[in-house]
Amino acid sequence: MITILSGGTGTPKLIQGIKEIIDESNLNIIVNTLENDYFSGVYVTPDIDTVLYTLSDLINLETWYGIKDDTFITHEKLKELGCPELLRIGDKDRALKIQKTILLKNYPLSQVVDIQRKQMDIKARIIPMSNQQSTIKIMTPKGEMSFHQFLIKEQGKVPVDDVVYNEVEPAPDMLNIIENSETVVIGPSNPITSIGPIISIKGVEKALKKVHVVGVSPIIGNSPVSGPAAKFMQACGHEVSALGVCDMYSKFLDRFIIDSVDSDLETKIEKLIKDVTITNTKMRNIGDKVMLARTVLGEIV
Repeated sequence: MITILSGGTGTPKLIQGIKEIIDESNLNIIVNTLENDYFSGVYVTPDIDTVLYTLSDLINLETWYGIKDDTFITHEKLKELGCPELLRIGDKDRALKIQKTILLKNYPLSQVVDIQRKQMDIKARIIPMSNQQSTIKIMTPKGEMSFHQFLIKEQGKVPVDDVVYNEVEPAPDMLNIIENSETVVIGPSNPITSIGPIISIKGVEKALKKVHVVGVSPIIGNSPVSGPAAKFMQACGHEVSALGVCDMYSKFLDRFIIDSVDSDLETKIEKLIKDVTITNTKMRNIGDKVMLARTVLGEIV
């Protein structure tokens, strides 16, 4: 079994490549829930839904959020009625979110996601990192903000002083899943707001130390592949580089994959971990994704 720790954009791109080269039923994907929240009365799980849509080949490849060729009739009508949404939700996407909201009245999130992935004929197991509500506080000169207020309303433009998230319990069986994996892959997602929340859960770091862990840097040069990772890393006192990411994961990391742009960091990274792989980590097309997936999984495939 391969277990993947995932956020919302970079890692799902890698998952696209991985599912092309191994049987999907051999995948466990543990997904960040830090960004989950209610919008317009429906429960939105951005990273989980992106993984669901990626595995069912429904993902909008232009935005890496929502369903391809979706319509936005409800969203536009709400705006017309004077109820504009902070988050732009498509009509088909909204239906899945409404179903999730209804199911949550009777089932924990992990069971709800399992119901939905089976209905979508997804063979991989998708595990929300926790059934408890995760929260994040982004401290800025303008005051404390929620993730979506910072990212959408403020468009990520305000400075960040600190990032704080609450403690939650791991999803049922999550620690056993990690410990019984042949390999755990830490995907190229935001180290602070996507991977960090998963790793910070009690017992996860200990479980990771028992298995072979491969990480892919989400930073190429001094820039994140996507999103405000650089701003968050700086606020939390980490160097914005592949070296900075490796330092965050070094307690349990066995192999780290960096882009060829960062080959000059190899010697420094090898002082943290022994096994460093240099390759192209830019996933511009499915060929790039499959090639990186083969590099990540190595001898397994």
